[in-house]
Amino acid sequence: MQKALIALGKKYLVIILLLISAGCASTPPVQEMSDARQAVQAARDADAKRYAPISLGEAERLLEQATRQLEMNNYRKARQSALAAKEMALKARHASSTKQRNEKYPEK
Repeated sequence: MQKALIALGKKYLVIILLLISAGCASTPPVQEMSDARQAVQAARDADAKRYAPISLGEAERLLEQATRQLEMNNYRKARQSALAAKEMALKARHASSTKQRNEKYPEK
C-alpha cells in the first residue's frame, strides 16, 4: 500500500513539473524583448552602423523576427530570437568600440 502511494506521488510530481515547465514557455518574453531592444539601441549609439554594420543588421533582423513571433504568440521562438538579437547586438557594440579605439590609438 505504501509503495503504491509513493508511486502515485511520483507520477503526480512528474505531471506537476511538466505543467510548470509548459507554463514557463507560454509566458511572453517581456524581459528578453526589453533586453534585446536596449542592446540594439546601445549598439546603434556606439556607431555600430558604421563600424559593425553586419552584426548590427543581424541583431536588428533577429529583433524584428522576435517581434513577429511575439505577435503570433510563439513565445518560445520569440524568446530565442530575442536572446540571439541581444547577443549579436552586444557583439556589434564591442566590435564598434574596438574599431573606434584602434582608429584613435593605432598601433605603431
